[in-house]
Amino acid sequence: MTGGGNPLVRVRGLRKSFGGTTVLDGIDLDVREGEVTVLLGPSGSGKSTLLRCVNHLEKPDAGFVEIAGDLVGYRRDGARLRELPPRAVTRQRAQVGMVFQQFNLFPHLTVLENVTEAPVAVRGSSRPQAAARARELLERVGLGGREGAYPRQLSGGQQQRVAIARALAMDPRLLLFDEPTSALDPELVGEVLGVMQDLALSGMTMIVVTHEIGFARKVADTVVFLDGGRIVESGAPADVLTAPRHERARAFLSAVL
Repeated sequence: MTGGGNPLVRVRGLRKSFGGTTVLDGIDLDVREGEVTVLLGPSGSGKSTLLRCVNHLEKPDAGFVEIAGDLVGYRRDGARLRELPPRAVTRQRAQVGMVFQQFNLFPHLTVLENVTEAPVAVRGSSRPQAAARARELLERVGLGGREGAYPRQLSGGQQQRVAIARALAMDPRLLLFDEPTSALDPELVGEVLGVMQDLALSGMTMIVVTHEIGFARKVADTVVFLDGGRIVESGAPADVLTAPRHERARAFLSAVL
C-alpha cells in the first residue's frame, strides 16, 4: 500500500494552543500516497486537532501542512506565510474528505441527496452525474437500495457508511477519519471498519484517529502515538503495538488491549 516518492502529506513544526493550553507542540509527520496512518493516544493528546489542522478546520499557530506540495490554507510571500481567502481554502478542502465521530448528515435530505449535495454545490457536477456516482458509492459501502431513506431510518453504522460515501463523492486524494466508530454500538463497529479496510486495500491514502487497535494492527502502514501534543513513538504496527519503546505508549496500550 505504501507509495514512493515525495509524501502526499507533509506536516512540519505544527503548533496549536487553545488559551494557555498547548495542544500540538511541534508535530512533524509524513504520509505517502496509498499509506494508512493511524493516530493513537490518550484523550487530549492532540490527535483530533492535528487532523483538523490538516484540512485547515483549525488554523495552526506555527508550522505548516502541505498536501501534494501545496501549502494548506496559506501561500508563501517571501519568508512569510499569508492566509488564503476562504474560497481558495474551500477549493483545497475539496481534495480532502473528512469523516467525523458524529455523522453530520442532513436530516431533511435522503441518503442519495446527502451524497450528491457537495459535488453539485462545490464541484458544479450535474445532478444526474452526481446521482449516478452516488449510487455507485452507496453500493460500494453496502447501502445499495437505500438511496431514498432518510438518516433517521438508518442505524448508526449505516449513517456512518453514508458519511463515508459522501466524503468519497468528492473524489478526494486523502481521507481523514476522526474516531469514526466511537459513537456506534459495539455490534455496528465492524461494518464501518470493513468499509475502511476495503478503502485501504484500494489504495486510498488515509489518516485515522481511532482506538480500534485491531484495525490499526491489520490495516495501518504506520502507527503514530501522541502524548501531550507530541509524537512520542512512530513506526510499523508490529513494532509500536507489540513492543512500544516509550513508557507512555506501553501504559496506554496495556490499558486498551
